[in-house]
Amino acid sequence: MRRTLRFVPLVLLVSVAAELAVFVLVGRAVGFGAATLLVFAASLLGLVLLRREGVRAWRGFREAARSGRPPGREVTEGLVGLLGALLLAIPGLVSAVVGLVLLVPPVRRVARVGVQRSAERRMSSMAAGDLFGPRRVRVYRGASGVPEPPESPGGPAGAGQPSVDGGGAIEGEIVEPRNR
Repeated sequence: MRRTLRFVPLVLLVSVAAELAVFVLVGRAVGFGAATLLVFAASLLGLVLLRREGVRAWRGFREAARSGRPPGREVTEGLVGLLGALLLAIPGLVSAVVGLVLLVPPVRRVARVGVQRSAERRMSSMAAGDLFGPRRVRVYRGASGVPEPPESPGGPAGAGQPSVDGGGAIEGEIVEPRNR
C-alpha cells in the first residue's frame, strides 16, 4: 500500500494539469464565461447527487441488514455512486465527465464488481464471506499437479472415507493472501 501512496502527489499534479488544459481548451471553444458556468453547474449537480447517493447507499445497506443478507453488494454499489457524485462535485471538467460515466448504470455495475473483487482480495475469506456472502470458487477437473498421497499397507490412501462426486475427489486449496 505504501508503494501506491508515493504516487499520489504525482497523480494529483497530473490531474490538476489535465483539468486546467481541458478548461482552457473548452474556454477557447465556447468562451470562458460559458466554461466557468459549465464547471459551476457540474459541481452543483454533483453536490445534489452526493446527497441523493448517500441516502440511497444508506437505505440499501439498512435493507440488506434487515433482511439478513450480506450487505457487501449494497455497500460497494453505494461507494461507486458516492465516488461518481464526488467526482462530479469537484470543480473541473475532466472529473465531472469521469463522475458522470461512473453514474451510468452499466458502467456502475462493472465498477462495483471491480471494487468488490479488489476488496475480497484484500480481506480474509471469513470477512469477505460475511460481507459479500458465499464465495464462488472454480473447480478444475483433471490432473491437478498435486502428488497423490502414498498408499498405506492397508490399501490405497483414503480408503474407508466417503467418496465425493461418484468416486472422484475434487482437489483444491484455499490460499489466503499475505498481509503487506
